[in-house]
Order: sequence, then C-alpha cells, then structure tokens
Amino acid sequence: MNTLETFLSRLAVCSWSLQPADPAQLVEQLRAVGLNRVQLDLDPFREQPEVWSGAPELFAQAGIEAVSGMFRTVGEDYSTLESIRLTGGLVPDATWEQNWANLQVTVETARRLGLRLVMFHAGFVPHDPQSPVRLQLVDRIRRVARLFAGEGITLCCETGQETGPDLKAFLGQVNEPNLAVNFDPANMLLYDNGDPIEALRLVGQWVKSCHLKDARITKVPGTWGEEVVVGTGQVDWPAFVRTLAGLEFDGYLCLEREAGDQRVEDLRAGRLFVEKLIEAHASTNS
Repeated sequence: MNTLETFLSRLAVCSWSLQPADPAQLVEQLRAVGLNRVQLDLDPFREQPEVWSGAPELFAQAGIEAVSGMFRTVGEDYSTLESIRLTGGLVPDATWEQNWANLQVTVETARRLGLRLVMFHAGFVPHDPQSPVRLQLVDRIRRVARLFAGEGITLCCETGQETGPDLKAFLGQVNEPNLAVNFDPANMLLYDNGDPIEALRLVGQWVKSCHLKDARITKVPGTWGEEVVVGTGQVDWPAFVRTLAGLEFDGYLCLEREAGDQRVEDLRAGRLFVEKLIEAHASTNS
C-alpha cells in the first residue's frame, strides 16, 4: 500500500462541523457522512459535562474513533477579519487567565479520551520577532505546549492567519518539541495569505494533522473569502494530496465545514470527492 492509499484509512470529520447536541446525535451524523473517525471539539466536555461525559463509552459501543481534539479560546469573534485579529487565540490579555484556567480542564479531558493531538488557533502573530505582543504570545504558547506535553499530547497551531514564511519563523521562535501544525489549505485562502501548496511545502516538517476544507479568495481586500464544499473552491486538491504524499504525511485528514445549513450532505460530498481523488492518484502512482 502506498502513502496515498493510506490516506483513505485516515479520513475523519470535525465534530463541530456537525453541530451535534449530544454524543448520540454525533454518532448518527458520522454514520450519515460515512466515516467512523472524528476530531472532537473538547469545549462541550468542559461546558456540558452532564451531556458529554458518557461519550467515550458510547463511541466505543458504536465503533467511533476519536483521533484528535480541538479547543476554542474565550471571546473569539469571527464576524470580520479585524474582530478576529483583536479577539482570537491567546493574544488578548483580557481573556488569557480564563483561557489558562479552561486549559487545565481541557488537557485532562484530552488525556481521559486518549488523544495524542489537540489543535487550536493561536491568534494573529505580530510580524516583528521582538514585538512585546509577539514575545508574550511566544511565552503563552510555550506554557500551553508544556502543559499538553505533560500528558504526551502534541499541540497543533491552525494555519491561515499568517503566511507560510511567517508561520515557519514563529514555530522556530517558540521552539517547543511538541508544537506542530494543523494545516488547513482553505484558511490560507479565506485569510488571503498566499498559496496553500507553497505554504504546505514550507512548513511540512511540522504538519501533523490536516483539515480538508475548501474556499474561494475574497474579491474585496480586507474581507473574508467564501468557504465552500470541498472540491468546489480554489484549493488545488491534486497538488495538495501529492505534496502530502511527498512529505510522507501520516496524520489524519479531517473534513471540516463551517458554513451552510446542510452540513451532513456537504461533508458526505466532500468525503466522496476526496476518496475519488485519492483513489485516482494512488492508482496512477502504484
């Protein structure tokens, strides 16, 4: 089996894309999408323990594998590019203490679920390596990375808010052995931060997880691009899977959908597109 063929066994779904009310609904939605692997939103486990504490047992009974996790930060506002720049990730001082308190619960949840990889949005990184805001963010991410390292968990930064070169420089500056990248090609387009394939090649050594999401670049500079169903946007998917194969990527590929009102159908369509694409390229390279 070549590298591309193994991708088919590592397709998963981001749970928050399905907006489940409880674990039982999530199980049914995953079945409808046609996958039994999931990247879990860990915040409901902290916010609604009475609803989500029984999820591990239910997943085991249903044959669902939780392959990784995600957490959000307090006060994130994605309504505009400027609002997320001001509120996102670990940058804002006003939310840092609450984020740090929440993470004490989140890391324990990840440990209990047996996860070995958790991702998040770090926030916008100032360009100047010696900026006080950037140095403070470096310190905060180091603290969070070490918190998760204590449980043997890799911490992945989501892509999109920086260009490939800026992200590479920032990862080198933080320099924590368990800090990695969750690569989302669509985010590079949504934030209009350069060619996703070039960025993937540049930070490939750090990429331990991927989101499969698609988008179109904005026609109005300074505003969001448009997220669309996988296979219908501007991500060069053949180049994406070829590049991942060349990097010998061995992580999970998690389908994500954050727009639209037919999430199950859109994610199933994305799964079928990706499976067909991978099968075609695997046979070509066999």
